[in-house]
Amino acid sequence: MKLYTYFRSSAAYRVRIALNLKGIDCESAPVNLRPGAHRQPDYLARNPQGLIPALEDGGAVIGQSLAIIEYLEETHPQPPLLPRATLDRARVRSMALAVACDIHPLNNLRVLNYLRSPLGHDEAAVDTWYRHWIAEGFRSLEEEAERVSGDGRHMFGMEVTLADVCLVPQMANARRFKCNVEPFPVLRAICAHLETLSPFARAAPDAQPDAS
Repeated sequence: MKLYTYFRSSAAYRVRIALNLKGIDCESAPVNLRPGAHRQPDYLARNPQGLIPALEDGGAVIGQSLAIIEYLEETHPQPPLLPRATLDRARVRSMALAVACDIHPLNNLRVLNYLRSPLGHDEAAVDTWYRHWIAEGFRSLEEEAERVSGDGRHMFGMEVTLADVCLVPQMANARRFKCNVEPFPVLRAICAHLETLSPFARAAPDAQPDAS
């Protein structure tokens, strides 16, 4: 199994966390997004979407972080990242998708670069855009986590779920872009706990070989 990754990619960060939680041995294959290595023919031949991450397993390549994590969940079901009850699974997926579909796509590198050029926005405007969508997304997640967290240390219930796997990388991005996260004490407390756990710590951007 091989993961095409980039140390600062929050989507790849999610997959690294899931791999660590499940104890899956996986080769890391860094792809540098800054010079555009993900747009080169050799990578596009593997993953036509040209996005990071991608997981190669048994000759097949899977793109999109949540699809990869669902694949890992089905092929390596222990420990589970989704609850047993159907309604609970839907709630966890809802929170995960709020990050992966509502916050992250508006703030990923290709969108920010398009705002800069060809649209011509300066860095102040790009940063304002980024911070706005973080605040919008975190506001609803804060309320939901306050309702369904069982212990104030997990997004749902009292065990790590897919929602936690998605939250921590997004919070890391928010801090990197100096977003104001003070209005979200529940999310901050959950992240503070999760980041002390080895599977999360080992997946962090600064712990990756391509971070140097």
